[in-house]
Amino acid sequence: MKIAIGCDHRGYKLKEAIKDFLKKKGIDVIDEGTFSEDSVDYPDFAKKVCLSIKNEEAQRGILICGTGIGMSITANKFRGIRAALALDEFMAEMASNHNNANVICLSAIYTTPEKGVAIVEKWLNTPFSNEERHRRRVEKIKKIEEEER
Repeated sequence: MKIAIGCDHRGYKLKEAIKDFLKKKGIDVIDEGTFSEDSVDYPDFAKKVCLSIKNEEAQRGILICGTGIGMSITANKFRGIRAALALDEFMAEMASNHNNANVICLSAIYTTPEKGVAIVEKWLNTPFSNEERHRRRVEKIKKIEEEER
């Protein structure tokens, strides 16, 4: 599996901690930046990660900004991206299990490196339930996406 990861300046330190964790787990990481704490605009990095997924260079993505909200909003503008903000392991589990989220968004303000690793690990280790009700809902999301574009 390959995971694309990106952040703004607020998320740089958390991104580096999560990237180290992923690499230690043997997961290939595409680091889409940013590469410092110098101020940048989060939509630029959300776009890079989402295009990595759309272009099939990565299967999943992780986005980090101050609150995670801006990254979530931006990522969900891309067809085929189901981005979920996760502030804890339960939200990460539900994002994967119920929504088949292929992008997880984290808040650098509310998430320590240890908590960020735990959230990502839960998201990665939780399969999509594939129950009929969850498949139906994800299909409805896809249909709305097609109708609105």
